Amino acid sequence: MYTVAVTREFIANHFLVGGDWGSENFPHAHHYVAEIRIEGDQLDQHGYLVDIVDIEAALDKTVNYFRDSLLNDKPEFAGLNPSIEHFSRIINEQISSRIRPLGNASLIVKLWENATCWAAYRKDF
Repeated sequence: MYTVAVTREFIANHFLVGGDWGSENFPHAHHYVAEIRIEGDQLDQHGYLVDIVDIEAALDKTVNYFRDSLLNDKPEFAGLNPSIEHFSRIINEQISSRIRPLGNASLIVKLWENATCWAAYRKDF
């Protein structure tokens, strides 16, 4: 199985809903790191799982959409608590709609909320 990965850092704001999490119930920022990892069993005619330039473009478009925004106001989070679990799935869905590897492949989005906490979402293409 081949693997290729790209990361990007960005800041976005959110507040948690549906429970009593103290200060997390009020708007605050996180310095996120999104790690996009594609795993697959087939390379294209150039020897690429997916051209890294295409991965960077898809990730940049996604990150720029969320950068410096309040996640709670984004339609993707309507009716959801903007947890890093939901956020990693939403990023995965946006990236997987923009790139398509050959053969059997998976997209894993690992989203770091700080230096010690992350969530991930995996989806097969």
